[in-house]
Amino acid sequence: MKLVSRFVLLAFLSGTVIAGSSGAPDVLRISPTGGPEGTRVEIVGKNLEGADSVLFGKTPATFKVVSPEKLVAIVPHRTITATVTVVKNREHSVSPFPFAILKDPRIPEEASYKAGYVNSDPRPADFTSVLLWGIAVADMRVAGYDSATVEVAWTQLSCRADGKDIVLNDDTGSIRGGLYRRIPWFGSDLHEPMPMTQNDLEHSVIMRVGQRADKVWHFWSASPRAALPTGKLEGCTVRARVKISDGALLQMGMDYWRNTTIGYGAGGNNHEAGASNWYLPSDRWQEAVFTDIGGPQF
Repeated sequence: MKLVSRFVLLAFLSGTVIAGSSGAPDVLRISPTGGPEGTRVEIVGKNLEGADSVLFGKTPATFKVVSPEKLVAIVPHRTITATVTVVKNREHSVSPFPFAILKDPRIPEEASYKAGYVNSDPRPADFTSVLLWGIAVADMRVAGYDSATVEVAWTQLSCRADGKDIVLNDDTGSIRGGLYRRIPWFGSDLHEPMPMTQNDLEHSVIMRVGQRADKVWHFWSASPRAALPTGKLEGCTVRARVKISDGALLQMGMDYWRNTTIGYGAGGNNHEAGASNWYLPSDRWQEAVFTDIGGPQF
């Protein structure tokens, strides 16, 4: 017993890998067994420390090692029902059954993001500005959808730097935007001007989404794209005061940009931070929120 202990100590001090301290991963179970994209999934097994990647089907997921027996992974965007694979040192282990992607039946099938998510890819270092955005659509499966509306009273964008929240945009009764292709979802950057009417009583903007149910009503802040605050950036938060009628849906999100003026062009100048869950109809005003502070929630 003393000889074994001495061997273990010497091996540790010399940097030698001891048999049993590593090896091929072995996935025994996952929990939960189903959910929407963005779900936090616990993967339980053996030899999971040092994992190189976690895949849902063929799609890489953001993950965190908790212990040699447990990983936590976030179900990636645009994945399908598939087994979960842990890869380590070119060896892999597959979950005993697939993770079932569950979609909220209230969300139109063509929508890109069925549930809220925070982009696991960090903002590029040379991206120095930010812009909030929103998406409003009519639900053509609902009777009377042609009269559906989404009303926006105000939008606000703030960022947290050096532990302080700094408001960058705070707009009342004004937004900008356009009508984009719905099927396929944002299939082209070509778009039409977005018609809006003013509600002077509520100091708000009304988008009559039911009148152009074939389009995605994509809007963004009336204020110009804002420069990120100096200091250590933790992330940013979008808020909007909205009223969503029957037959309409709304989602909020945010993009980082290379700078305050460069255009979209062929793409590559903006980096999506993520999107909120969908907000559903209500006869009351509600606050729609998205934040990437804290990153993917493990």
